[in-house]
Amino acid sequence: MPRRWRTPSTSTSSILRARTGSTRPTSICGSRSAAARDTMTEQAPRGHGADLSKQMGYLPLVAVIFFTVSGGAYGIESLVGSLDAGWAMALIVLTPVFWALPIALMVSELASALPEEGGYYVWVRQALGDFWGFQEGWWTICYTTVDMAIYPVLFVDYLAYFCPSLALSSTGSASSKVLLGRWLVALAVIASAYLANWRGVRVVGVSAAVTAVLVLAPFGLFTLLGLHRPGALPAAFSAVRTGLARRNRGSLLALGMSTVLWNYCGWDNVSTFAAEVKQAARNYPRALVLALVLIVIGYVAPVMAGISATTDPALWNESAGWPSVARLVAGPWLGMLVAAMALVSAWSLFNSQLLYASRLPYAMARDGWLPSLLARLSSTTGMPAVALAAVCSTSAMLAVFPFTKLVVVDILLYSAGLLLEFLALIALRVQRPDMDRPFRLPGGWPGVLLATLCPVSFAAVVAVASVTGDGGNRWQAALVGVFILAGALLYRWRRQSPSPAK
Repeated sequence: MPRRWRTPSTSTSSILRARTGSTRPTSICGSRSAAARDTMTEQAPRGHGADLSKQMGYLPLVAVIFFTVSGGAYGIESLVGSLDAGWAMALIVLTPVFWALPIALMVSELASALPEEGGYYVWVRQALGDFWGFQEGWWTICYTTVDMAIYPVLFVDYLAYFCPSLALSSTGSASSKVLLGRWLVALAVIASAYLANWRGVRVVGVSAAVTAVLVLAPFGLFTLLGLHRPGALPAAFSAVRTGLARRNRGSLLALGMSTVLWNYCGWDNVSTFAAEVKQAARNYPRALVLALVLIVIGYVAPVMAGISATTDPALWNESAGWPSVARLVAGPWLGMLVAAMALVSAWSLFNSQLLYASRLPYAMARDGWLPSLLARLSSTTGMPAVALAAVCSTSAMLAVFPFTKLVVVDILLYSAGLLLEFLALIALRVQRPDMDRPFRLPGGWPGVLLATLCPVSFAAVVAVASVTGDGGNRWQAALVGVFILAGALLYRWRRQSPSPAK
């Protein structure tokens, strides 16, 4: 996105005010000139209003991307159970090409061009103006609020594998004592992740790297043991061919696409803490590519090993899932190991995503769109402690409910924000053709348009099918409409009120 399109003495703030007519503060990057950004030290002063320090290196960034997008093959099981091995594998292999890769390329260009705190909120605001920048941030906060509460609940669900007293009934109900116990465990997950994030991005990055190894190791072992069996690989390919020969209802394919798209979502979210990444312009493209390769392998390899042993839907679902398939392949010990690492994955998913989820309200608060308290940094660690506490508090309140993921709400809001990001990419190519871009999405204008068309088309098909398909989820679509309307009204209100930002 836009950086240094004028002489070093011209600030992005004055440029944006001249272009949009806005007198409100611009994004965080707007308060610094290009020269100041070029000479910014790796360790900025700490305290309220100070810049966050650059602490995250290349490999920790890869690990954080891994947990922001994937977290391992957990959650992909239902795809095989509902669609059969063939269609499931087709979606797992094709989705990265038409969905994940274009998004990763877009993020690589914009994050390397504008390595600023707030990420896509900054990109959209500078390219499309205040209104759409605010909507980008607001929509993301809305779906993130639901998402962040899911991971502590998932942790408790996985823990119930070892501690049955925490399990819910088949109808999802439980006694008040069990619900209280589940909530207290979820609170412990949230509190420990808050502490790690409060310590700084380096701690989050290192913990993500360690837990990524722990999560991937059992799946690697499972793959080796599963495919090492005589005739395993031919059996896996046979299961794929047999599955592809069967016809699936369009509604089932739409559900499968929703599942697989969500397992490849989140590439843009890692941009919100770009100001805290060392050599961000260089490291983001490299980290995104490596993370994409790891995630694709992390899905394809264990699924191939699993379907070589069984394609029974009774095992390929979220209730039985990987522990049951691993037990079938190598015995109870591997099933227990895979189940244990599911706990690690759920914790690290929350820990890593808390990093990006807290930076967005922090960035918007610094621009005056949200209460200025959210922009306050810890005098001890220099982290946005209030924004972290706000996200954790919301997650703690929602974690009391044993609810499932609102996939339709998430996909619709995420896709709307994604569309704005691609429009920002196109707008900046038109408005600032000479802007310094350390990484440029390849293929010129045809490449940009193709990269935009593929994920937007995918999202549109899933959104329409999810809302209008069998049983429809129109109430969830209506909820999305409420969120969007609220964003427009909130923007109008904040626009008319005095800005708390400096």
